[in-house]
Amino acid sequence: MWYTGLFEEMKQNANEQKAVQMRAYMRDLFPYLGVQTPVRKSICRPYFKEAKKEASVDFDFTDLCWQNEYREFQYIAVDYLALMQKCLTAQDIPKLKEYITTKPWWDTIDALDQVMGNLALADPSINSTLLAWSTDDSIWVRRVAIDHQLGRKEKTDAKLLAQIIKNNFGSEEFFINKAIGWSLREYSKTNPDWVRGFISENREHLAPLSIKEGSKYI
Repeated sequence: MWYTGLFEEMKQNANEQKAVQMRAYMRDLFPYLGVQTPVRKSICRPYFKEAKKEASVDFDFTDLCWQNEYREFQYIAVDYLALMQKCLTAQDIPKLKEYITTKPWWDTIDALDQVMGNLALADPSINSTLLAWSTDDSIWVRRVAIDHQLGRKEKTDAKLLAQIIKNNFGSEEFFINKAIGWSLREYSKTNPDWVRGFISENREHLAPLSIKEGSKYI
């Protein structure tokens, strides 16, 4: 297996002092080894080099990462999924949703939304799934739907963005209203007139946080 040795090497680089800091930053929601991002990426680099030689996504590996108690392994799984993005298909969406709804917090969600976004950009038929996700019972699934177009610039599907946001009008959930603001703010860098008009037309339905974030650059 291409990842043989990776888990042990991560444990060998554990740093309890850093682990305490990382746990505190994440509100003590997850245990950490204390392996910070630059070290983690350095450890993974040779393993990922081997992984890229494979023609399909190794979900056995990502499952092991997600089941691991230490949060860094979920980060590794997300990095790996981004690396193998071109091998993902619509058939993998149930597995991706499983990761979105298991041990969810903004740190993994804000990476998985880009994985889903790139998948949908390559296969527009997935837009209907993301539209359905915008009304899901899970706030994290809805957050992915709201923010999956971040960074698309002129390739943004404004009609889809608008409908997904409208499906979340009236939410009192911080992570939803923040996501709405971020999606509007990001698109305002490409189409400020559209965002300005959307906020103006829907001001009474948008949370103050969404308006504040979305108006940052307009």
